[in-house]
Amino acid sequence: MDRMLDADLKMELLKLHARISESKEIVEKKIKKIIDSNEEFSSRYKLLTSVPGIGFVTAVTIIAECEELGETGRGQLAKLAGLAPLANDSGKMQGRRHIRGGRKNLRNALYMAMLATVKYNPKIKAFYERLKSKGKPPKVAMVACARKMLGLLNAMIKHKKGWNEFADC
Repeated sequence: MDRMLDADLKMELLKLHARISESKEIVEKKIKKIIDSNEEFSSRYKLLTSVPGIGFVTAVTIIAECEELGETGRGQLAKLAGLAPLANDSGKMQGRRHIRGGRKNLRNALYMAMLATVKYNPKIKAFYERLKSKGKPPKVAMVACARKMLGLLNAMIKHKKGWNEFADC
């Protein structure tokens, strides 16, 4: 009896997985159509995906969440993305700096991209390892890499140049 339920459950889960995969493909095609129909989006998408570690989801999230990319300074962008450490000071007391606020989806997309980028992008990997060797915790170093990457992406979009021209960190 239990094996029968397990088999039925497995079949239902496989059907559900197939429907979700089909829906995902439909949504991705619609997003690609929107990107291809807009010259600015298409240009940004090509530049963003030229970066090792930034794929479809990250590029689309950056395009959707950060229209200011290429038009503002890197410090302001870091604050918009929630990647700038904010002081928690009061009077003479100097508190810890925390990363908070900003656009959560953008911050999450950049952080997730850094997990891959730190492995496959030699320039960002060297920066990450340098921070860790100075005693920074891995997550702090990862957020610093995300902030650095956002600054590089900003310069790429502003000057309309690919990753290879901005790879020197």
